[in-house]
Amino acid sequence: MDKLRRVLSGREDNEELGLTAQVLDASSLSYGTRIKWFVICFAGGILCSILGTALLFLPNGIKLFAVFYTLGNVAALASTCFLMGPLKQLKRMFEPTRLIATIVMLLCLALTLCAAFWWKKNGLAIIFCILQLLAMTWYSISYIPFARDAVIKCFTTCLN
Repeated sequence: MDKLRRVLSGREDNEELGLTAQVLDASSLSYGTRIKWFVICFAGGILCSILGTALLFLPNGIKLFAVFYTLGNVAALASTCFLMGPLKQLKRMFEPTRLIATIVMLLCLALTLCAAFWWKKNGLAIIFCILQLLAMTWYSISYIPFARDAVIKCFTTCLN
């Protein structure tokens, strides 16, 4: 359990902390608080996404759907900042293995709102929401060892 706490707080085994890291570590959240806020933020993101999907069926609800669905994905993404810290999260987001998924995901977040508010293309906003979901899924499974390989193998097997 201590190893998990060290990994989530961003400290490696036997690594000495510099003065800046010690100051930041002393003012950081406790392990229990990080887990609680992760769960709260992640659950809030899921709730926003579900609420956005329910609002889709209202007259002219595409704008509310786009806002709540995008807000839900941003909240779910931000929830991981409580586990590893915002700087480490940003560094991991832009690692070479996640770079394309991160760019596509952030681009789809912006394009969903553009399609709903400025371009007023309802079908395009829904397509971008679907792309958000796929990009977020691909990004998320990049944290699970060999998960991307398993997904690729599953799809190639299904298509053959």
